Amino acid sequence: MAELNQDSGGGKKGGKVRSKKNGGRVDLTAMVDLAFLLITFFMLTTSLNKPQAMDVNMPDKNKDMNEKNPEIEIADNRSITLLLGSDNKIAWYYGQLANPISAPAVVDYSKEGIRKIVLEKKAQVPQVSGGKDLIVVIRPSDRSIQRNLVDILDEMKITDVKRFMISKIKPEEVEVLKTNGIYNE
Repeated sequence: MAELNQDSGGGKKGGKVRSKKNGGRVDLTAMVDLAFLLITFFMLTTSLNKPQAMDVNMPDKNKDMNEKNPEIEIADNRSITLLLGSDNKIAWYYGQLANPISAPAVVDYSKEGIRKIVLEKKAQVPQVSGGKDLIVVIRPSDRSIQRNLVDILDEMKITDVKRFMISKIKPEEVEVLKTNGIYNE
């Protein structure tokens, strides 16, 4: 048991012999236990509260940004393009827009919406492309909000899509959004 001992100051030479008075003993056991409990609690909560961040590959910083970048060619049977529109809606197509394998369709950000589409295509692509995995091209419009981009990146993590990229939307893709009514103010 932890205790606090105090000197009564009676160690002088000479004089009368007096009996030592023991003052009250303060039991510190409970305070020590509480201190260890608090230290353990705060160490545990800070280790559980680590921020979660997702790695997104960005373009090379050393590359000259003024030069005209050629369009990256992606195999039609491996790519799905997601056009982030307004009203929390997504237009998507499989292949190239000029000659799509699946025509543009509109879905939402729910489990039965975009997640279902991505999981279906993720299962289908290795069968038609010789074992290669799905590539998702994400193109946010100026009418989509930041939350939409965060949600779609979360979906990429949830569905375990290894290859995805964020790209600028093309004018013909903006027309697809307008045609489907998801390019509103």
